[in-house]
Amino acid sequence: MNGTHRIYGILAAGCIGIAGLMPVNGAIAGEQPNILIMGEDADQDTVPRNSRVFKRVLDALSNELNDEGFNVYDETAVSLDDFAQGRTRRTDAEIIDIARSIERPPMDVAVIFAIYASGKKLSYTTKIKTRITGRLLNVRSGKRLGNFEVELPKPDNAPVKCQRECILETVGKNARVLGMDLGVVLAKKLDWLSPAGSDDAIKSGGKKGGDDAGLAAAYSLVFTGFDPDDITTIEEYIVAFQGYEHHRPISSSTRNAEYWYETNSNSARLNRNLRLMMDHLGFDGRVSFKGSSFKIEKIKKRKKR
Repeated sequence: MNGTHRIYGILAAGCIGIAGLMPVNGAIAGEQPNILIMGEDADQDTVPRNSRVFKRVLDALSNELNDEGFNVYDETAVSLDDFAQGRTRRTDAEIIDIARSIERPPMDVAVIFAIYASGKKLSYTTKIKTRITGRLLNVRSGKRLGNFEVELPKPDNAPVKCQRECILETVGKNARVLGMDLGVVLAKKLDWLSPAGSDDAIKSGGKKGGDDAGLAAAYSLVFTGFDPDDITTIEEYIVAFQGYEHHRPISSSTRNAEYWYETNSNSARLNRNLRLMMDHLGFDGRVSFKGSSFKIEKIKKRKKR
């Protein structure tokens, strides 16, 4: 690394240090992920969303995660204004698009689950099997964070002539227990995504208020109007930002560059760091943010000939 680059690296570290000292509404920088619980019922063998069994599992699951201290949001409440309600047999594409489109508040993790209930008819009874499967999805990056499955230890018995309604009634008896068990499983899987509280961080040797733990968020950083030398300098800054995980170029041209950028910092801190970087480098421009995309535009002045 030459002398000029070393200077830029030092300045970048200074810029980030300034940003790191700036509070966000008095809260610590590490934020708990916002969680959205969504039902998957496209498979005809699953219990539909409008079933009382589904609602009992959803309520038990939500309550368990809420008791564990997670930020759990109701899908209907946060999607009421912009999306049709009461739809059943939704596809994966529809579910994921809804999760990504919700902006107030933005969702970080989608818990997507499905309830399976089946009956095996015997000459003397009907054996009812119940299980819940699903996955955890990073809403912004699409990365799978884990899968899960819970089921009853043994089938339930039901009358010989037990049809679909009878099967659901039998499943409903255990719906709340299954939902609570599922909540315990998810709480353990989600625990590593949540930054430690200040007391835990201090005990583990971390710094109070640090955001070097928790769910890594993915963003698209689009730089417009910058020449290659500007982009080289900018890269030295963005890799020095607090919480930086890694980045990857998506596209590059003479005046434009786009990066896939992953960080443990929240969007407010990243937005602040980008604005401080522009100011520190003496660039006139604007930083705009929407969803999971930042657009950084340089305003160029007319050259004198």
